[in-house]
Amino acid sequence: MRLRTLPVSVAGVLTAWAWALIDGRFDAMPAVLCLAFALLAQIASNFANEYYDYTAGRDRVGREGPRRGVTEGDITPAAMRKATLVTIGIAGCVGLSLVAWGGWWLLAVGALIAVGVFAYSTGPYPLSTHGWGEVAVVFFFGIIPVNLTYYLAAGCWSSEVLLSSVAIGLMGANVLIINNYRDREDDLSVGKRTLCVRWGRRCMARIYLADIIIASLLLTVAVIMAGRYESLVAVVVYLLLGLKLRALMVRRLGAQLNPLLGGTALSMFAVAVILLVCAAVL
Repeated sequence: MRLRTLPVSVAGVLTAWAWALIDGRFDAMPAVLCLAFALLAQIASNFANEYYDYTAGRDRVGREGPRRGVTEGDITPAAMRKATLVTIGIAGCVGLSLVAWGGWWLLAVGALIAVGVFAYSTGPYPLSTHGWGEVAVVFFFGIIPVNLTYYLAAGCWSSEVLLSSVAIGLMGANVLIINNYRDREDDLSVGKRTLCVRWGRRCMARIYLADIIIASLLLTVAVIMAGRYESLVAVVVYLLLGLKLRALMVRRLGAQLNPLLGGTALSMFAVAVILLVCAAVL
């Protein structure tokens, strides 16, 4: 399930909750269902990645990152495949229930998300092996979940939410950047053409920093537009955490980067929690 990365999907939903509370339009039931759907979809994506990277020979025993169960023989490929299908099936059932709040057009969005779960790791053009992983994260963990959760919880759209969704997406992309930064040699050896393989670690460290700055600016503009100046504390906390993580990132290699993977995910989770607390209390 890759628990240390799950805060990425939770953060997007909690950010939408915060904006719905700020606007006084929070509907708890679809909001909670969106959280369940987001978690299930990410877990299904992680399961699919585990299975398809193994079957395509893109994982190897003793890799620098966290232990991969199928590759290391902890779980059979058939069991992982079943787990992937069952999880995406449960996510689909949760998603279908949201039609009651959003309408039948949500089926198209759900289908797109389901395709994304598999397209990241398999198909004629796997996104993860062609340098599109970070872009996919911005859309599937930022723009889509934040805006849709807000719409289903509040019943409308918002420009502030749109800006926040891009910010959250960029924060999430940094989690994948750390992952691929760590795995560059492993990915290069098996033919995965991630952005880090194509452009190198120095460039990806710069993009990591740029994502921090741009995300912080977008979130700052959003909270100022809404007149919620107290929420700027979330920006300050994220900047401090992000800059610290980036300083550690350029001094580490291999397994030493594993704690930074979770740290990057938790930094965006912290932003979402602070926004939610400010919205609920102040």
